[in-house]
Amino acid sequence: MADTAYCVKCREKRDMKDGKEVSMPGKGGERRALTGTCAVCGTKMFKILGKK
Repeated sequence: MADTAYCVKCREKRDMKDGKEVSMPGKGGERRALTGTCAVCGTKMFKILGKK
């Protein structure tokens, strides 16, 4: 599963390595998010997902 997210260090959209779905507090309850590392530079990446 190759998810893409914006890497702040590379300043472009990159593939996320070891992406895991997590839940975080948000508007009106829990929000889904995806966290992992950049495949190029190894920086931690974070992407907020939509509702199920």
